[in-house]
Formats: sequence, C-alpha cells, structure tokens
Amino acid sequence: MLSRLVNFLRACWRTSSDRGSDAAGRQDGLLWYKDIGQHLNGEFSMAVVQANNLLEDQSQIESGSLSTLESGPLVTFVGIYDGHGGPETSRYINDHLFQHLKRFATEQQSMSVDVIKKAFQATEEGFFSVVAKQWPMKPQIAAVGSCCLVGVVCNGTLYIANLGDSRAVLGRRVKATGEVLAIQLSSEHNVGIESVRQEMRSLHPDDSHIVVLKHNVWRVKGLIQISRSIGDVYLKKPEFNREPLYQRFRLRETFRKPILALNHQYLCMNSNLMISLSYLLLMVSGNILAIRMQLI
Repeated sequence: MLSRLVNFLRACWRTSSDRGSDAAGRQDGLLWYKDIGQHLNGEFSMAVVQANNLLEDQSQIESGSLSTLESGPLVTFVGIYDGHGGPETSRYINDHLFQHLKRFATEQQSMSVDVIKKAFQATEEGFFSVVAKQWPMKPQIAAVGSCCLVGVVCNGTLYIANLGDSRAVLGRRVKATGEVLAIQLSSEHNVGIESVRQEMRSLHPDDSHIVVLKHNVWRVKGLIQISRSIGDVYLKKPEFNREPLYQRFRLRETFRKPILALNHQYLCMNSNLMISLSYLLLMVSGNILAIRMQLI
C-alpha cells in the first residue's frame, strides 16, 4: 500500500511549469482532476474518481484567514469525506465543518486540537438534528454516514483529525537521494484491524457479537466496517434503530450504550512541520486528494 502511495507522491513532485495550467480542473469520464492549484503554503493537486452511480464522497480545500480580524490565524484546511449509505452526511460535513472550525478559531483567536474537536462535535450534533427532522419522511437517513479526514496547517504546525478508515500520509523528500519517504500520520478506525476489534470488545464487554466475521469481512454488529464516523445515527441512538428503518439495518436487540463512539476524544493528533518541502496525501476509496506544501 505504502509503495503505491510513494509512487503517487513522486508523480506529484513536479513543478507548476512541468504541469501547465488547469484553473477549472479537467474531466475524463468519471475522473475529475486538477493538476495544479494554489494555497497559502504552496501548491496542491487533486483528483476525484466517481466509483458509483451516485457520488457519495466530498472533498474541499480552504485557504486564508479563519477570522474577520487582521490578527486571526491563517490556515490551509483540507477535508475529505468518504460517505456511505448515501451522500447526505458527506455533503453536510462539506457545508458545515469548516464553518464550525472558523467559528471556534475566531472565539479562541488561535488554532488548536480543542478547536478541531469542537468543530467535529458541532458537525456531528448538527447532523443528528437533520436526521431527527427528516426521520418521519425519510427514515433511511439514519443509516447514512461518512468517514471524515481533515488536515489543517497553521503557523507551521500540521494537525490531523480522523474518524473512519481514510488515511493521511506525509511524503518527505530525502535530499541526499531524491527519494520520497512516506509516513502515515493517521490511525484507521476499521474493525478489520485487530487492535480496533479489541477496542470495540473492551468498550462493549457484555456483547459477544459486537464484531462479527461476515462473508470473510469483520463488521460491527455484522453491518459496518468502521468503528467511528459522523452520522450512522442508527448505531448511536436507539430511537432511530426501529421501524420504518429498513430491516437489514435494525438490530434484534435494543441498545442503551452507543455502538459507534460518540466521544471523539481520540480524534486528533498534530505534527510539527520542520521541513522546506512536503506533501500531505489524504486518500480514500474512490476519492483522492493530494496537497503539496511549501514551507520556509
């Protein structure tokens, strides 16, 4: 996996003069890509592949001030949202997460792990409200969710926040050899990973079927591979795990404790960028977003 990421990073390590201009991006069937764009810290490349008839994924890049005040922090924000069950959650995150981040950063006049956690929590709670409002007319929205992987660069510090099984990789060029060193920055919340299965079992010691091997794939309650997400309210709030939700999503037994974590205390990590050239690669199935950072 990492060798493929290294090849992707190496391909991205070209100057703007090598790639030419494509301000609006380019379309090739179900592939949309932008070879070169500008952000506060340098340049970025971006590609989106539509794997299904309906694109359930979203991604965004924001760059500039987080505040209307001159003293507000300057950031580059990258988000990639791998939706499942429908596009509603990923679209909601795309519309609201960065706005919440701006609000909390403005209140604190700084960027921090706490600001990012609050933005994630506010986005989650906002989507809960959408589900509650639409439930009588559109109950299946309770079974829609999204992974959420975010990178924020502010004052030379890179913050990574992740829910789900998307992956963030930092590529560093080795000056002596010209090779690209790939370093994984995020942890993946997928019960296909033994340590994640153990975490789920420790959180639910009285449930012997909290993780189930179904069709040779480990799944939470036999339904979903990821253990953390935004949305998937049917596995977080029991009042939405009942009729008229489709039977395949309904559990036989009621639950009192959320099956998928609501507490995002282990959401974030940060890494100090002390290099002059790097890439941040955010990658999910069917949706790839790459950013090239130029820091002095």
